Amino acid sequence: MSTPDAPRLRRHRIDWEAASLELLFKALTALAVLFLLAPSVIVILTSFTSSASLKFPPPGLSLRWYVALFDADQMQRAAWNSLQVAFWTTLISVTLGTAASLAIARSSSPWIRAADVLFMSPLVLPALAFGFASLIFVYRLGFRPNLPFLVLAHVVVCVPFVLRTTLAALTQLDPALLDASTSLGASPWMTFRRVTLPLIGRGVAAGGFLAFMASFDNVPVSLFLADERTEVLPIHLWQQIETNLDVRTAAASGLIVLFTLVLMIAAERFAGLTRQLR
Repeated sequence: MSTPDAPRLRRHRIDWEAASLELLFKALTALAVLFLLAPSVIVILTSFTSSASLKFPPPGLSLRWYVALFDADQMQRAAWNSLQVAFWTTLISVTLGTAASLAIARSSSPWIRAADVLFMSPLVLPALAFGFASLIFVYRLGFRPNLPFLVLAHVVVCVPFVLRTTLAALTQLDPALLDASTSLGASPWMTFRRVTLPLIGRGVAAGGFLAFMASFDNVPVSLFLADERTEVLPIHLWQQIETNLDVRTAAASGLIVLFTLVLMIAAERFAGLTRQLR
């Protein structure tokens, strides 16, 4: 036999369990945020060290290593190479990813769906295996690694980012708008330029941002396809840390973190990055 207080006790137990789960989720979230942010915070603090070696915590604070970047000619060339590769990779990835997204969204053919899986396969394939395979493929063609081949390899890796965000934007596009544009006499190109592109532009821009950052920060593919003339910044920083622990690498990493934050804020402000990734 249940007592009059049984329903109240049951509600209290349910409320207590819900509060406990909420507290657990908040603690796990805080722990995850700590693990994600701690490396960046340590790098930024270390970049302001007054010491001649990488130490944490720094014995003193100074901007000397940021000033030293102005004399780091090799690091500047590597950064310029990374920016070039990321720019061309983003441009080509946005063009191919947008075109592929339109074809996939408008067709129900099983072959088109198979193409969708093919486009997404670089995200599943181990990056080191793809980089090594790309190197072998380039040599089998009778060429040597250079900047164009590096860009093409980055495009293969970065197109899926544009494809996903653009397809997500296309699912929210009302087909009646396209039909209305066609019925009013607009050509397919005009319909795309005046109707489709403005409505999916945020998704394309979000994919372009992800492609740019994935290319700029790519190590596995660049490790195999970059030579001494096309050395990119991540590989250069890796080599510097591996050989002589140059403190300028911490300063360069601090600038990369700041550069990424600025781009993320801009992408969120103008492209609604978080909404496009849902």
